[in-house]
Amino acid sequence: MSGPDATAELLRIEITDEAGVFAVRRAGRTVAAEVGLDHQDQVRVATALSEAGRELQSCAETVAVAFRLDRGRRPGLVVELDLVPRTSMAGADACQAAVARLMSAVEREDRPGGGVRVRLRKNLPAGAAPPAEADLDGLRARLRRLEPVPALEELRTQNADLMAALEDLQRQKDELRDLNSELEQTNRGVMALYGEISEELAETNRGVVALYADLEEKSGQLREAGEAKNRFWANVSHELRTPVNGVLGLTRLLLDPAADPLTGEQRHQITLIGDAGGTLLTLVDELLDMARAERGGVAARAAPVPVPALLDELAELLRPMAEEAGLALVVDADAAPPIIVTDAEMLTRILRNLVGNGLKFTAEGEVRITARAEPRHTEFAVSDTGAGIPAADRERVFEEFYRVPGSAAGGTGLGLPYALRLARALGGDLLLDSTLGEGTTVTLRLPPYRRLAELDLGHVLVADDDATTRLVLRGLVEDGGARVTEAADGRAALDTVAADRPDLVLLDLRMPVLDGYDVLARLPSGIPVVLVTSADVSPAGDPRLARAGALLGKDRIHPETLADAIRRAKEGGAGAGGDGR
Repeated sequence: MSGPDATAELLRIEITDEAGVFAVRRAGRTVAAEVGLDHQDQVRVATALSEAGRELQSCAETVAVAFRLDRGRRPGLVVELDLVPRTSMAGADACQAAVARLMSAVEREDRPGGGVRVRLRKNLPAGAAPPAEADLDGLRARLRRLEPVPALEELRTQNADLMAALEDLQRQKDELRDLNSELEQTNRGVMALYGEISEELAETNRGVVALYADLEEKSGQLREAGEAKNRFWANVSHELRTPVNGVLGLTRLLLDPAADPLTGEQRHQITLIGDAGGTLLTLVDELLDMARAERGGVAARAAPVPVPALLDELAELLRPMAEEAGLALVVDADAAPPIIVTDAEMLTRILRNLVGNGLKFTAEGEVRITARAEPRHTEFAVSDTGAGIPAADRERVFEEFYRVPGSAAGGTGLGLPYALRLARALGGDLLLDSTLGEGTTVTLRLPPYRRLAELDLGHVLVADDDATTRLVLRGLVEDGGARVTEAADGRAALDTVAADRPDLVLLDLRMPVLDGYDVLARLPSGIPVVLVTSADVSPAGDPRLARAGALLGKDRIHPETLADAIRRAKEGGAGAGGDGR
């Protein structure tokens, strides 16, 4: 309740007999109406005062009743009943529980000198405003003019209140009966709907089960088809390559100047046979390479690759083919990085494929190879001055066996799809841009090369039981500006992590006490990890290694390969070139 300073007294009455109880009841109803309580709350206040007043008056000669208006944060009507008991208040205490159901709060306070104060409170409805301060004097004057009424008149008023309450109760009962009837109808509708939904769900489940069975059957068929295709590739390798190589060998023997002389027509026909055999052998090689890439059999082995030297070797290999086609082969490596870390053989295959396509589909002009280092990647662009590729076909040229309609040049339609698979195996991508009548540019983008000193190494933990490996790794990362901590077993590594959290962990898998698998499982998230190991493992084949960001074989520890592995780990994935050999 609010303190006394927050209330304003409205009326004071004394109860000395039964008539006083009636007077307090009437005053309570009138005051409740004046302060803004609704009819039902007015009846509740009057009834509570009648019950409390009767019980308290039976315990004392006089009960002083004060009506107050609480204008505090929670406005309400407060009624204080003060008395000095002359008999036991057991009956009044028992009455308190009944009164509490009618009022917002009921409190009893023992006062000095043996007095007792019972305080009743009825809160105003939420949002209701109590009478203004300026209106209180008029309210007090009206309340002082209240005249006593006979007990019979008050009894009639109580009966009227009781009848109104009974009518209201009957109305609520009727409303409840109607509501129950509506609820029963709703329940019947819900049950019917539930039955329909259950039936539909059961039917859907039967369909899903049938679909899963069909998918399982299709998966089995696809597995069988894959196995059949693998057997087919093996047969192709043995049954086609051997006789084709035999045909090519025979054509070389027949065309040898030391062999029996041939007529011009014979030499021409044998040359055509040799060309056809060479084309067939190329087709077989492309099919086999594509199959290996599709099965994930193409694994990159990252190593330092000198870019200018690789481009010079590629140009020397393909320049005779360009000269035969009457085209210029130009290499622009002025902006190329001196070294990148990737698989040199796979990079050479991609560029040889792209240059070969350019030479094949260009009638005149040139094919240009441009290498340049960009901030986020290294680019190798192969541009030609050919006829270009229509916009509708620029995506489809990466589909297997697709050839641009109307193209006069030959080909199997496997070159670009194969190059794309190799590019993604290296952690990169292929982009194609073409303009009809002007030419085509295919750009290979590979991850950038970063030196150790550029990687912001911070604190590096080297965990390996081999002291020589720890010494090599320490030297490399210290040259890159790192602060290094060493651990000779898995337990020591975890203790170091707990005491001084590293920014990078170089971790061996085979260690005593706790091996690298246990360390990986217990390392806090957010710490990049490079596995430096001689074990033949792969994150794709072992879920326990998924926590590692990169793998580096101990036989390939170089500044460039270590920097590449750390870059991939810091970027959050193993990427390309990470085998565990």
